[in-house]
Order: sequence, then structure tokens, then C-alpha cells
Amino acid sequence: MRATLLAPGSRGDVQPYVALGQALAALGHTCTIVTTLDHEQLVQSHGLDVVSLPVNVAAELAKVETNRAVEGGGVIASFRAFADIARRASRALATQGLEACRDADVVVTGFSAAVLGEAIAHKLGRPLVQAYNVPVTATSSMPGALFPALDLGPLSRRLGHALTRAALWQTSRSSAAEAAREVLGAPSIPWLPTSSVGLVPGPLVYGLGEAFLPRPRDWADDVEVTGFWLVAEAASYTPPPELSRFLDEGPAPVCVGFGSMSTEAPAAMSELVVRAAAASRTRLVLLSGWAGLEAERLSPDVLTLREAPHAWLYPRCRAVVHHGGAGTTAAAVCAGVPAVVVPFHGDQPFWASRVHALGLGPAPVPRRRLTAERLAAAITEACEDPLMRERCEAVGRASRAERGAERAAAWIVEQARRRSPDR
Repeated sequence: MRATLLAPGSRGDVQPYVALGQALAALGHTCTIVTTLDHEQLVQSHGLDVVSLPVNVAAELAKVETNRAVEGGGVIASFRAFADIARRASRALATQGLEACRDADVVVTGFSAAVLGEAIAHKLGRPLVQAYNVPVTATSSMPGALFPALDLGPLSRRLGHALTRAALWQTSRSSAAEAAREVLGAPSIPWLPTSSVGLVPGPLVYGLGEAFLPRPRDWADDVEVTGFWLVAEAASYTPPPELSRFLDEGPAPVCVGFGSMSTEAPAAMSELVVRAAAASRTRLVLLSGWAGLEAERLSPDVLTLREAPHAWLYPRCRAVVHHGGAGTTAAAVCAGVPAVVVPFHGDQPFWASRVHALGLGPAPVPRRRLTAERLAAAITEACEDPLMRERCEAVGRASRAERGAERAAAWIVEQARRRSPDR
């Protein structure tokens, strides 16, 4: 079977689909991932075919106006910034995605490509499977991913899901409607999602760990929950010598990194983190990521790296500090270590609240309220609470045992065969 996965976006948006691609390949299937130029090497490094769109998401997110929208924490402002980036990529996704799907037996789409994915699958007569790692299916058992504060009862939770679906749909619709119509010949795109399950019609599989976020009882049978989708990279990773030496020379450090979240003032953010680590008496691994974090003052207790595989590094740390992206949250949960979540925008407050509610980390410290003192207090709590570590280890073991990517790949194959026009 040949599968094409449509997965544009930040690294956190793309990496779960690399895990799905690995799992599909392990089952003997051919997989191509359509993503943006800055993730071409990531996909190829895991032995998968890639079609690269001529858009660099990292460079776009580093722009001053985008930084301000993201760091402000507002859903509308941040999604407007992302929609502007997506709009410039949509025509390329429609054109190149169509070609990449011509020989596919199934089209798999993330929510950022849902509108165009449905149009491509319809034009080619291929089955479509939605594959998301953020919940969009309405339920009364948990709040909507973009509106976690609407958690006052069943009705408010369902309202939060309706608003979440509308926000995601409008972001995708506003960027993709023109390309869907002009390149793919799709009819006018409705103002609201037409499916009650996902964003578009078709079966939906979630890369969510049930030990972390149990499947709601009111979800339909065409919604599958498999466990987190994590890239298999830890076993083959060789750390740089400076990282090995740092880990060998002292107590386990705290790892701080904000992934694809950029910032207007990376030097000030770096200084804040270093002061927080010093105040909490912890050694520090600082992952610079897209924020460009880097310690300016040399210290034997601080090591700065551009990046390192979370699956390898996190289990070697006392605690981790991250932005609360879905993929990074999954990596920290599976590592079995406490997490201090510093949410910036979007669905990150949802994941942050879930981490805290399960006792897997202290209360979140939102980016707009972040100070060295607050971060130091949260790091101290994460490092020194033995019950928190026990809970993290238990949930981590259960999450790793779910083997989410393997189960999702098998389910995608089953859905594709069931819905194949040649069946």
C-alpha cells in the first residue's frame, strides 16, 4: 500500500507524522510525507520520502510581528499569524500535494491540511483518513483544546469544542479556500465544519495516550485513540561529546527548551532561564530551538545545545521545562519525568492544565507571566516532590506500553482497505 501524509507546519506538527510514516514502513508500506522545506532533512533522516513545499516555517515564525502574536498568548492573534503563513503555502500544497497523492492508496491529513486534503482525496477518488494529535471531536468529558477555561460542566465543555473546531476550521479555510477552488476544482468551502467527528468527513485516528487523556465514552466508533505517536530515534542517537561529558560530570540536569516557539528577546529569555536554574540549584541543559536561547555567560553548570532528541535526553533529566506543544508534552509524559509547562498560545494551555491536573508537574507558568522567580519555584517543586516523580514514572510506563504509532498505522491500513474504491 502507498500512503501520502499531508503534514505542513512547525516541527511539533510534523514529527508525529514521521512516527506514523516509520510505523507504516515497518508494516511494509510505502510512505511519502508532504511538508515544508525546513523539515525536509528531518523526514529524510528517518528514511522516508518527502515532498518539500517552498515555505520555511521557522523563518516565518522568527519574524517580529509573528513573535508578538505568539508571545501575547491570544488565540485569535496567534491563529491569524499562522493563517497568514499557511495562506502562502496553500497553493504549493494543493499543487504538489495533488501530484504526491496520485499514486497513493490512502491520503492521511493533519488538521492544518484538512481542507486541501479532503479536496485532493475527492478529486483523485482516494480514501481519506484524518490523523490528529489534538482533540477536536466534541465531548462533555473534557474542555475544548483551545478553550480549556470553559470547564464548568458538560455544556460549557461542548461549547469549548465547538469554538475550537470553528477556530481551527476558519484558520484552515481562510488559507486554503482559494487554492482548493482554483487548483483542485473544489466547490465553495462552507463556513463551519461539515463533520461531527473531525474537521472533514472521514474516519479519524488520534495520537493521544489513554493513560494521559482517556478516550471519552461519547466518541463514535469511527474515532480511534491509539496512544502517542513518537519517533523511534533514541536507540540510534549518538550524543555529542560535550553532552555526554556534561551528563557524566554531575547530577541529572533540568532541560529547558521551547521548541518552535520563537521570542523577540532571546538573550533576555536565556538570562531568565539561567537565573531560574541557579536559584533552584539545578544544572541546566538549554535547548536553543527556534527561540535562539543561548547562555551568554559560561558556567560549568550550563550546557547549550541547538537540539537533541527528547526521547533520549528527557529520561536523563530531573525535570523538563517546555512550552506545552502536543508533541513535546507527549515526549515528556513518555519519559516519565516531571514537567514545568510554560504555555505560549493555542492548545498549549490545554496540555499544561492536563499535566498539572494529573500531578505530573507544578502549576503552569504562562509565558506572559514568566519570571525567573516563578520559574525557579516551579523547577524546585518539580525536582523535589517524590510523589510527583512516582506519578510521572507510572504514567510514562503506561504510555510507552501503548505503542501508539504502530496501532495507528495498522488502523490506517484497515480503514484504507475498507474504503478503497477497488474493494
